[in-house]
Amino acid sequence: MELQQWQLLALGCCITLVTPTGRGRGALRFLNTGLSVGRPAKALISRESAARAALKLIDERGLDVLSLELIAKRLGVKAPSLYHHFHDKAEILAEVARLLLLDVRIPASTGDDWRDRAVEVSLRTRRSILAHPNAALLLLQFFPRYQLLGAYDYWAGQFSLPPDQRLTLIEGLEKLTFGSALFEASSMARGIEPMPAVDPVQLPDLAAAVKANQLSSEGMFVDSIRRLISGFTVEPAAGQSGAVEKIAGKRKIAATPGRAASTRASTGKSGTKRSGKTR
Repeated sequence: MELQQWQLLALGCCITLVTPTGRGRGALRFLNTGLSVGRPAKALISRESAARAALKLIDERGLDVLSLELIAKRLGVKAPSLYHHFHDKAEILAEVARLLLLDVRIPASTGDDWRDRAVEVSLRTRRSILAHPNAALLLLQFFPRYQLLGAYDYWAGQFSLPPDQRLTLIEGLEKLTFGSALFEASSMARGIEPMPAVDPVQLPDLAAAVKANQLSSEGMFVDSIRRLISGFTVEPAAGQSGAVEKIAGKRKIAATPGRAASTRASTGKSGTKRSGKTR
């Protein structure tokens, strides 16, 4: 495996000279150069195997107890061996976060409709995260967005939407998927229900909604994703509905003929022409 530049520099700075001592067969004498050897001369493990060992430990024991020593012990090596691939524990945790997304398994074909494919990818991503609830929160600290840019580019080309709507849908799918997964993972890790018991006397409307719901948490997630996507698939015809746009924290409402007529009817005043525009 090719060494990175920082690894070559580190190895070059940590060489210890070895010469025969002459006392007994095979005995060696180490000449102290004033530098310590921080890494073995040869990598004994791979980057992925170390990250997967860490993920397994997090699944079994939780994130708080994870240490380099535990990871090394699980791999059957000493802790310095990990420094062939990682600068520190934080870099290992970042790699674990990346594994949660790399392990998403997408079938070769989920149908011809891009909306169905988007739902399937979102669902499988959520499942992959929930398979490791103790590690899920790492995505908040080490979200590998830069490694997802290729996927974003792919989906931006798959959406049958105007270009100015595609990034908004990508953002919506991402936030809904990860938000749903992280909330449920947190509940799973702490052993509590995602939705606590609701008192129908104090919270009657919420209690009624909970009672009427027939979907599982995964079913509600899929329904939410589909409803989100449906809001992008039907474009209103020009001049048929109001367009609401947030600009610098202000709501700008584009008036339509129907809205203007309604306004005139309620006020009893007609529009006044100024500079060629009707207000």
